[in-house]
Amino acid sequence: MLILTIRSDKPEAEIGMYDGDRRLAYTVWAAHRELAETIQQKIDELLAGQGKTLKDLQGIVAYQGPGSFTGLRIGLTVANAFAYAQKIPIVATSGKTWIATGTAALLKGGDQHIVVPEYGSPPHITQPKK
Repeated sequence: MLILTIRSDKPEAEIGMYDGDRRLAYTVWAAHRELAETIQQKIDELLAGQGKTLKDLQGIVAYQGPGSFTGLRIGLTVANAFAYAQKIPIVATSGKTWIATGTAALLKGGDQHIVVPEYGSPPHITQPKK
């Protein structure tokens, strides 16, 4: 099962490609405020480096938090959009073993259909000045 992993909770974003639980490729880059502009390109490069396309994906594992409000929203939106468009299963996990936990869930037939972030605390939204 060809699995894409996405982690976007901090300034350094991470994506990976796994064949079941075996890592094929992994990329970490300083996305910070350019995450929305760079994530698609990085995913395309990761897939191309293995001779694959989005159509080859069979599942997605996403890191759901806690972490950056905007980073998680971007990463999980991309993950949900790919899963929906390709009609493939998606799971979201957290913790140090998020990839192992997520790939194991996918290999057992897990599918959350839509994943949502866990921010760890309420988002910091400024109050109106008036």
